[in-house]
Amino acid sequence: MLALSRRKGEALVINNNIEITVLDVRGDQIKLGINAPKQIPVYRKELYAQVQEANKASGNTSDMEQLASLLGGEK
Repeated sequence: MLALSRRKGEALVINNNIEITVLDVRGDQIKLGINAPKQIPVYRKELYAQVQEANKASGNTSDMEQLASLLGGEK
C-alpha cells in the first residue's frame, strides 16, 4: 500500500486518467472528489464488499449487476 500525505486542494493521479482530489478536511473525516472516465465504476469499498458477499451466497450474479441493483439501477 502506498501512503501519501495530501492537503485540501491537492490531488493525485492514477493510471493517467483517474484524479483524486482532497476537497475538504474536518477532524478525522475527509471529502474526496474522484474524476474518472465513465466506463470505470467507482464504489465505496464497504458497498463493494457487501455485494461480493451477496454474490458468494447466490453464486450466479455478477458484481456489476448486484451493485446496480443496490443503487437502484444506477452506477
